[in-house]
Amino acid sequence: MVEHGQSGKSVSRVWGDGAPARELFELTDWMRIAHSLISARLIYFSGITLSLYSNDGLGRLFAALEVARQQGAKVAFDGNFRPAGWKGNLARTRTVFMEALKRVDIALPAFDDEAVLWGDPSPESTVARLQAFGVGEIVVKNGPNSALVATSRGLEFVPVPEILVPVDPTAAGDGFNAGYLAARLAGNIISHPGALLPRAEAAMH
Repeated sequence: MVEHGQSGKSVSRVWGDGAPARELFELTDWMRIAHSLISARLIYFSGITLSLYSNDGLGRLFAALEVARQQGAKVAFDGNFRPAGWKGNLARTRTVFMEALKRVDIALPAFDDEAVLWGDPSPESTVARLQAFGVGEIVVKNGPNSALVATSRGLEFVPVPEILVPVDPTAAGDGFNAGYLAARLAGNIISHPGALLPRAEAAMH
């Protein structure tokens, strides 16, 4: 599968029809993949990830997420909705996303994606919908506009310090997510003496 970005170049995606990633939860030894998730401290996936798997594969992924959370892992999710990956089937997309959101601790959606998939009229409505699923920490990315952060302490708009004209926006959202999650992990580490977190607090707050 080939997707055309704003730069006008064709970008081959590793999640195309023949991508090996599609087989992870379809293999006979899929439990080995699940075990690696269960032992993780933080698990991150996106809507593109979900579009790869059959219903059986999704069931196995969700089961692994549940066990991982019971072990103290945090689960982060970016909707990253791409219609082509779902073959235009919005009903199935919404159903799968709703099942995923029941197992998410940190949501990192882009508002324009949420508006297309759910019809959200504002970042605040995106926050309200995700909170209804029990998601405790939400960061709504909104292009050149302020990002909206929602936690148990309330809502906060975080302005973009400098608006740049992008040369190629490919993976911009992934880069934001990586920076945010890395900062959250680092913030936990520097709040304790030594290089390791106490086991009881090894998961992100």
